[in-house]
Amino acid sequence: MSNTDFLLAVEDLSVSFDGFKAIDSLNLYLERGELRVVIGPNGAGKTTLLDLICGKTKETAGSIKFRNEEITNLAEFRRVRKGIGRKFQTPSIYENLSVAQNLEVSFPRGRSVFGALAYRQDAEVADRVRAVADEIGLAASLDLEAGLLSHGQKQWLEIGMLLMQDPELLMLDEPIAGMSVREREVTAELLDRICRNRSMIVIEHDMAFVERIAHKVTVMHQGKILAEGPMAQVQSDPRVIDVYLGH
Repeated sequence: MSNTDFLLAVEDLSVSFDGFKAIDSLNLYLERGELRVVIGPNGAGKTTLLDLICGKTKETAGSIKFRNEEITNLAEFRRVRKGIGRKFQTPSIYENLSVAQNLEVSFPRGRSVFGALAYRQDAEVADRVRAVADEIGLAASLDLEAGLLSHGQKQWLEIGMLLMQDPELLMLDEPIAGMSVREREVTAELLDRICRNRSMIVIEHDMAFVERIAHKVTVMHQGKILAEGPMAQVQSDPRVIDVYLGH
């Protein structure tokens, strides 16, 4: 496959902080419709990699192409408009607003939170809110104040807020942290559904969950890719066992 055929192509990417190379000449290629899980020990550079892709952090060297378009010099908000959505580890929702209002304010129309409260929904927004609520399993909770949701439901709502923007690439950082066993399974099913027509990069430590969702696994160590491939192949790699799974 040519490098131009990938949804995301990261090439020779590096970033240094005070002389420390957090990401070191890294190459990563993501196909359309792929769910890639990135694993590795703490400090391996996993979150920094996502920060670079979404534009939160500026690279020292290298290239990031999305849909074969160079985005390395684009601001973070412009990358969002191109179709890249990022969810951080801690849920970032408006707890005093309803589930429906949280979804509505995420619709890409430039509305503020306060404007959304007084905004009269048009059919397009209302339809999108209902469709996303159904996809994330919160259709029965649209009128519920978001602060009353369970931890897992808050995570799903934030994923829904990203889906309102209709991104082509979603990036999630430890999406099942703190979830119950049942919530983890529901989340796995949700990610399966999302990847039917989108691509995704997920950082995760729970190996059972990784095995459940990953199309392909990338193992990072000291800012580089140590190994990459199907979960079974990665799990049996002596280098991976030595630096990560064996600890």
